[in-house]
Amino acid sequence: MKHEMNPNDGSGDSSSAPSMSPDEFRRAAYRHADWIADYLKNVREFPVTTAAQPGELAASLPRKAPDQGEPIEKIFADFNSLIFPALTLWNHPRFFAWFSVSSSPPSMLAEFLTATLNVNAMLWKSAPAATELEQVTLSWLRDWLALNETFFGIIYDTASIGVMQAIAAAREWIDPRSRIKGMRGDLTVYISEHTHSSSEKAAIVLGFGQENVRKIPVDDQFRMRAGLLEQAIELDIAAGKRPCCIVASVGSTSTTAIDPVPAIADIADRHGIWLHVDAAYGGSAAVIPEMRHILDGAERAHSLILNPHKWLYVSIDCSVLYTRFPEILRRSASLSAEYLKTTEDDRVINYMDYGVQLGRRFRALKLWYVFRYYGRQGIIAMLRETLRLAQVLKSLVEADPDFELSAPVPLSLICFRHRSGDIFNQHLLTEINSTGKAFLSHTVLNNRFVLRFAVGNFQTNEQDIRESWALIRETAQRLRVPEAAMTHSEART
Repeated sequence: MKHEMNPNDGSGDSSSAPSMSPDEFRRAAYRHADWIADYLKNVREFPVTTAAQPGELAASLPRKAPDQGEPIEKIFADFNSLIFPALTLWNHPRFFAWFSVSSSPPSMLAEFLTATLNVNAMLWKSAPAATELEQVTLSWLRDWLALNETFFGIIYDTASIGVMQAIAAAREWIDPRSRIKGMRGDLTVYISEHTHSSSEKAAIVLGFGQENVRKIPVDDQFRMRAGLLEQAIELDIAAGKRPCCIVASVGSTSTTAIDPVPAIADIADRHGIWLHVDAAYGGSAAVIPEMRHILDGAERAHSLILNPHKWLYVSIDCSVLYTRFPEILRRSASLSAEYLKTTEDDRVINYMDYGVQLGRRFRALKLWYVFRYYGRQGIIAMLRETLRLAQVLKSLVEADPDFELSAPVPLSLICFRHRSGDIFNQHLLTEINSTGKAFLSHTVLNNRFVLRFAVGNFQTNEQDIRESWALIRETAQRLRVPEAAMTHSEART
């Protein structure tokens, strides 16, 4: 099909820009919608991981962009034949690597509208509905998490940006002069050995310096040791340092460990330090009433992050920061420019003042769609099922003498390993992932290579868990045959 031309563009002029008419768009949109619906229906027929090799896709694409526009049908066909096969499918029920991100149908529909409207939610004036919907949806989520109304919410793209803004607010809290005169190099940040690397990166970017980031040892359940945290703070104070920010995890990346936030909050209060709670993954589970305890102490935090795009069935990207001190956050990031001033400024929230980003997508729309479509009870049911599936796999691992758990399972991540050692587990992970039937990742705990199996996709069911476990066991047994044969041969020699 040829592009439909604007009747006023001097038809036939090859230099005229093609224009997609409403009817052409409608036909193309239906085709894309059909593809999406079929993907969701038949997703298990596709491999989770791609067989593509580095550089293979790039070599198959033209080196230069086309001079003339091409039909949408051809572009879509190339997506199907070239792009899609070269993807790792994150929105797949057997994607168990890192942390599963789950884009549900209502979120997909909202993204369709967001792209169509293409608003910039930097000011209230630039997108009134986007600003006010963000306030409303974040108040709903705050209520579900049983946080009080003093917590102000803002949506960023990812937790990496959120923690940078939180640590910037901590710097403003401890040393407001540093924003103007620069830092003296004596402010310190405290994280655990298992805190996500984004906190350390944020400290580096903000000018604290890596040498001023203290990594506190963890206990046998991989939780920050509060006593050692306080010792580190006292040593820094004695050395003339100024403790600035503590980052505590609720669901750490390697193991989903939950740091002792109440004890850490006591320490932060005693020393006047900003406490940031990184609940990017784990925080969503607190929507379940019987899991609310995982946020105990978080009500005393200065700031808290959770990612709806990880475990609240919202498409990436969508990360929420709450703070009890919005004015501090605002002071740390606000910089007025004449061309951004409006007559409503003294009566509204302009979200651009609370972060480094000026351009802001309409992310609240997909939160609103998901929260309304599933409702609180629907989301609770989905979260509970994810936790149950994690316990199913935990039981399977515990019942198998060839495997062992490597960490507690407080949420929906299972860390385990085969008893045959690190090299065997590395080979095992490679072989499992190469099948395309499941995708796992790894970490290192107590100097041992460990497999990570994260449950979280909205379509994952018990059959996915049991069949993936069968794949893991069968792969391990197959790998052990040559190992056993080699050992027997060496013994004969």
